[in-house]
Amino acid sequence: MKILLVDDHTVVRAGLGQLLSSALGATILEAADTPTAHDLALHTQPDLVVLDLGLPGAGGLWLLPRLHDAGLRVLVLSMHADPIYARRALDAGATGYVSKTIGADDLLDAIRQAMAGQCYVEAGIAAMLNEHRDVLGRDFGRLTARDLDIMRFLGEGRSLSDIAATLGVSYKTVANTAGMIKTKLGVARTVDLIRLAIATQAGGTMDGVRRMP
Repeated sequence: MKILLVDDHTVVRAGLGQLLSSALGATILEAADTPTAHDLALHTQPDLVVLDLGLPGAGGLWLLPRLHDAGLRVLVLSMHADPIYARRALDAGATGYVSKTIGADDLLDAIRQAMAGQCYVEAGIAAMLNEHRDVLGRDFGRLTARDLDIMRFLGEGRSLSDIAATLGVSYKTVANTAGMIKTKLGVARTVDLIRLAIATQAGGTMDGVRRMP
């Protein structure tokens, strides 16, 4: 079996590759960026791609649907345990979604299931997806990687000006993007967007969120 590891951190690829080659006898292929991963995946046709979303450049969310369209199975292994990232990845064609805090045995189980074509979502993330299934539907499939970053920052309680400084863009850009996110998700007010962001990260409730008529 061939497994392609796509992560921009050398130590992550090395450790994960050692685990998978030892436990599964897999041949390990590696890529550190989106163009290399795309070309290598199409050329080698691995049995599974283990993909980090936080790649430099176009990013994992750009790569994911292209791998899916090529008929490849993709397990997302991400630093983000937030259900909005999981929902977005699954909508884009991921076979499964786990966070980088997952245990080795559970990761191996996820990889085996993904290689068999079965959807695997880490238990805690799956619970939050189920809890918020009323809002984590098709709407979230419209969010870009930048949208998801802004949602995450809002959920952490950060202001729009702070988010702008972190992303290296203007306040107006972040404010306009937040407005577009509200439209995509069908929420009426910025405070509702913040409540939604907090709820989907912390496992809170959607009480008080006003939907657009």
